[in-house]
Amino acid sequence: MRTGWDLGESPFAEEIRRARTEGRKLLDLTVSNPTACGFQYDAEAILAPLSDPRALVYDPDPRGMRPPREAVAAYYADHGAEVDPDALILTTSTSEGYGYLFRLLCDAGDEVLVAQPSYPLFEFLAELEDVRLRAYPLFYDYGWWIDFSELERRITSRTKAIVLVHPNNPTGHGTGDAERRRLEDICRRHGLALIVDEVFLDYPLGEEPLRSFASGPHPVPTFVLSGMSKIAGLPQMKVGWIAVFGEGEERGEALARLEVIADTFLSMNAPAQFALPHWLKARGGIQRQIVARATANLERVKASGLEPLQADAGWSAVIRLPRVGVGAMELLEEGVVVHPGVFYGMPEMGRIVVSLIVPAETFAAGIGRIAELAG
Repeated sequence: MRTGWDLGESPFAEEIRRARTEGRKLLDLTVSNPTACGFQYDAEAILAPLSDPRALVYDPDPRGMRPPREAVAAYYADHGAEVDPDALILTTSTSEGYGYLFRLLCDAGDEVLVAQPSYPLFEFLAELEDVRLRAYPLFYDYGWWIDFSELERRITSRTKAIVLVHPNNPTGHGTGDAERRRLEDICRRHGLALIVDEVFLDYPLGEEPLRSFASGPHPVPTFVLSGMSKIAGLPQMKVGWIAVFGEGEERGEALARLEVIADTFLSMNAPAQFALPHWLKARGGIQRQIVARATANLERVKASGLEPLQADAGWSAVIRLPRVGVGAMELLEEGVVVHPGVFYGMPEMGRIVVSLIVPAETFAAGIGRIAELAG
C-alpha cells in the first residue's frame, strides 16, 4: 500500500534521541525552523491582520481571493516578472502545491524527475499520489551542475515532468539562464512540464540575486511554487501558491483543471488570505535578518578551515570533511548534530549538511568543534 513505509527510527535518529534522553548537551547545527532561531518578529504586524472581520463571511474562490493573488503578483513584480493574478492558485503549502500538480500531470504509475541531492520529502509526496520518482544527478566541480546527459537518459514514456528546486536544498545550486534554456529544450522535445520550487529564492549567499522562473518567456508548461514558510519566515501560517505559465490553450486548460482540484479541497482559510498581503509587504525585515545570519555563518565555516561547497542561495551549507573516518555519527558522539550527506542522496563519503540560520553562538561553537575533530 502507498503508506507502507518503515516507521522505525534510523540508527542516527535513535542515537540523537538517546543522547537527549541522557541529558547530553548537544550543539544542534540542523535547526532550520526560523521561528526557533532567535530572529526578531513583529508580533503585532503578523497577528493583527488575522483579525480582519471580513474573514467571518464565507465566500470561497478555488483560486483564492483576488486581493491576496494580486499581492503575490506584486511580489513577482519586485523580481522583475509579470504574473497574472488569474494565473495563481493559492494553497496551504508548497507540499499541497506538489500534490495538486502531481494529480494534474500524472496518472498512477507515471514518473517525475527530481534532482539528487535533494530534500527527501519528495519521495513521500510522490508515493501519496501513486507517482514514481526518478532521480537525475547534480554533480560538483567548482560549483554544482545539472548532468543533462544523464537527465535525458532517464526520461521514459511514463515521464510527465521535471522538478527543479531553484535554489536547490541543500546544495544551494541556482539554475542560471543557460541551464534553464537546456531544461526547457528537453521539456519541449519530450513533451514534459517543468515544476520549479523557488521557496529559497530570496536568500542569496553572494552578491548576485537569482532570477525567478516566473520571468518569461515560457516555451513549455511551467509551474512555479513558493510560499510564506521561507519568504517571510512563517512556516506556521501555512500559505503557499502555484503560478502557472505557458503558451496558448495548454496553459488555460491547466489552470481550469487546477481550479477543479483546488475546488475539491478549498483548503486555504480566509484569515490567512486576508493577512497574506500584509505579510508579503513586511517580508523585508525577516529576510534581512536571515540573509545576514546565513552569510555570517557561512563565513565562519570558511574561517574555520573547513570547506563549504559552493552555494548560490539558501539556508544550508554542504561541507566536505577533510579526514576519512569522521562523519555525522562520529560528530554526534562528540556532541555536534549535523545531517549526513546521505540523508539528501549524496553518495560521497565525508559530506555533511548544516543549517546556516542556527544562532551565531551555537553555530560557531559547533563548527569549531567539527574543525578540531576533522582537521
